Amino acid sequence: MITKDRYAEVKLISKPDNMLRTVYTACRTCYSADSPLNIYECDAAKDEEKMLKLINRVISSGHYSTIEHIQVSFAINNISRACSHQLVRHRHMSFSQKSQRYVKEKGQFDYLIPDTINSNVELKQKFDEFMGKISEFYIELTENGIPPEDARAVLPNAASTSMVASLNLRELIHLANLRLCSRAQKEIRILVKRMCEELTKEEPWLKDYLVPKCECLGFCDEDKSCGKMPKKEELLCRK
Repeated sequence: MITKDRYAEVKLISKPDNMLRTVYTACRTCYSADSPLNIYECDAAKDEEKMLKLINRVISSGHYSTIEHIQVSFAINNISRACSHQLVRHRHMSFSQKSQRYVKEKGQFDYLIPDTINSNVELKQKFDEFMGKISEFYIELTENGIPPEDARAVLPNAASTSMVASLNLRELIHLANLRLCSRAQKEIRILVKRMCEELTKEEPWLKDYLVPKCECLGFCDEDKSCGKMPKKEELLCRK
C-alpha cells in the first residue's frame, strides 16, 4: 500500500519556451497585417501588459484556436486506476500509461484508499485485508502460468498507476474548468489542481484561466450546487 502522500505526484516535464509570446503572436496574427514572425520577434517583445490584455480579450470572446498551439506534458504517479479512467475520458489528451499487461506485480501492489473509507478505522482494515487477498490470488495466478495480461482481471480500480499525459492549453483550461469543480471526485480534483500549480509556477499569467467553470461563467450550471455561485436560474429570476 502507498504510505507516502496518498495523492497524485505531478511534475511538469515539457512546455514551450516563450509561451506568452507564442499565444500573443497567434492572437495578434488574426487581427494584424503584419507577419507572425515580425509580431513574435518585435511586437511581442515590447510589452507584457499589452500581450495579456489582447490574450484575455481574444480568449474571452471564445477564440480558442489561439491557445491550441501550446502543448504541455506531465509525469504523473500515484493515482488510482479509477482516477486514470476518469482522466482518459478527456478527448484531446495523449497518454502513455503503465501497462498491467506487461508490468507484472510482485508482492502487494500499491493501491489508494478513498478518504471516505480511510477515515473509518474498521472499514479501512477490511479494505486493506481485501486488497491483500486480491494480491495473493493475483500472485497465485501468475505462479500457475497465467500471463499478467489475464491475471490483471482481478486487479481493482484502487490499484495505483502512473502515466505521462500531454495536452494543449485549450484542453488544460477545459480540464481545469470541469475537474476543479467541487462536484468532481476528490482524487481527480487534487490531480488537476497539482497539474495547474506545476504550470502556473512557471507561467503565473495562467492562474486566472485555470479555475472552476463557475468562476468563468459567473454562475453554477451543475444539477447540484455547492453554493459558491448562484445557479443560472437564480440569475435569470433576478432580471
